[in-house]
Amino acid sequence: MSLAKAVVTGTVYRTPEKRFTQNNVAVSAFVMNIGEREETLIRVLSKRTALDEIVSSLNKGERVLVEGRLQTATVKTDDGSEKRIYEIDANSIEKMGEGAVSNSDFGTEEIVKFESDDVANELINEDEIPF
Repeated sequence: MSLAKAVVTGTVYRTPEKRFTQNNVAVSAFVMNIGEREETLIRVLSKRTALDEIVSSLNKGERVLVEGRLQTATVKTDDGSEKRIYEIDANSIEKMGEGAVSNSDFGTEEIVKFESDDVANELINEDEIPF
C-alpha cells in the first residue's frame, strides 16, 4: 500500500542487490538507515532500469538521498510473528558527500529521476496488507 511521497536521507546499511520477480522484472534493493541516534531501517526498491547504475555503485556507509513512494508491508518472522516493514519505491536516488558527481550550475550531486511509474507494484500486493 502506497502511503505518501517521501524524501529521506541516510546511510546505506546493507549493500545493494539485484533480484528478479516471477515475471522476470529486475528489482534492485538496498537497506538504508535514516536514524541519527538509533537504527531506523527502510528498504529502498527500484524497478527502474535507469537507476541500476547508481544503485550498483552504492557501498555500505555512503550517504544517499532517496525520493519515492513510501509503502508498508507485513512479513512473517521465523518464529511466526508478523513484523511491519517500510519500503520506498524509488523515483530518484542521489549520492551525497564525497565521491558524488557535481553539477556546476547548482553545486548539487547528480540526480536520476523519473516522473512516471511504468511498472506496476509487483512486490507488495494490497490484498496482503491487513489494513
